[in-house]
Amino acid sequence: MTEALPKAMRVVLQALAYLAFAAFIGYFSISPAYRQLEDDQAVLKLSFSHPAQLRHECRERSEAELAKLAPNMRTRQDCPRERSDVLVELDIDGQQLFKVKTPPLGLRKDGAATVYRRLAIPAGQHRISARLADGPDGLFNYHFEQEVDLKPGQVLIVDFLAGSGGFVFIQG
Repeated sequence: MTEALPKAMRVVLQALAYLAFAAFIGYFSISPAYRQLEDDQAVLKLSFSHPAQLRHECRERSEAELAKLAPNMRTRQDCPRERSDVLVELDIDGQQLFKVKTPPLGLRKDGAATVYRRLAIPAGQHRISARLADGPDGLFNYHFEQEVDLKPGQVLIVDFLAGSGGFVFIQG
């Protein structure tokens, strides 16, 4: 009988500990209140992956160079795989939001460059301008500008699709 009292006491104390832990977790699951955006803000997301132009042009191999190569490696053209950096600039109402230069991925720097930025901006009417340079010369090959009217809490996605002519603005 003396064993039963301490065992009962342990069960009660363990139940109280579980209850205290559950109350602690329950409180912090609803409080303090977390807000991702203020009431007068919208979100701009720039997100894309783009393989830039090759950094160097292909060159013609000489007969002497071809002779030094194994028979299965004798191709006339020598084309380096390395791609150029991607430079992106994004402006809102004439003010630069950001400028980012992203190198290509991969061990040989022959993959796509990936860009992701999430920015809270004031809701309302804005003129958004996006530019992208993807060649070794660093010149902006793609440019897109558009007026947008963003409501509070609305998301504007700025994507880049080279096959579709460049930047695409999607209001969600």
